[in-house]
Amino acid sequence: MTVAGEAAMRAELHRLKSEDRPRIVQDIADAREHGDLKENAEYHAAREQQGFCEGRIQEIEGKLSDSIVIDVTTIPSTGKVIFGTTVAIVNCETDEEVTYKIVGEDEANVSAGMISVTSPIARALIGKEVGDVAVVKTPKGDVEYEIDEVSHL
Repeated sequence: MTVAGEAAMRAELHRLKSEDRPRIVQDIADAREHGDLKENAEYHAAREQQGFCEGRIQEIEGKLSDSIVIDVTTIPSTGKVIFGTTVAIVNCETDEEVTYKIVGEDEANVSAGMISVTSPIARALIGKEVGDVAVVKTPKGDVEYEIDEVSHL
């Protein structure tokens, strides 16, 4: 994962532990005061929220413990597409230019220009250099992109 991706996950983990978890515990305590727990919808909703929160905490902690953080800014730029680089590509048929940053699966957000390293476009680009043509297999057929620029941002 990238440095920014790790920071975002750590921020979410901190929020879950320091804000959401205590709020949910208080919600459960408040709901218990209302009496019969079998028919208490507030209690069951708070318990369900607690399960989601604890599950997300475990998921994030697991991902952070298993991840390798790559700071692409410390890697010398060779013009080759690698994980973490920002790539400007041009569609060979339409001359449309698009810029993507290749990130980990948890960081991917196409509308923000960040694609997963496991996406078809990223897989076609990895290992190529500026000037190379990458062929991306799509449901509508193969699409060729020329790599215009690779930067380590």
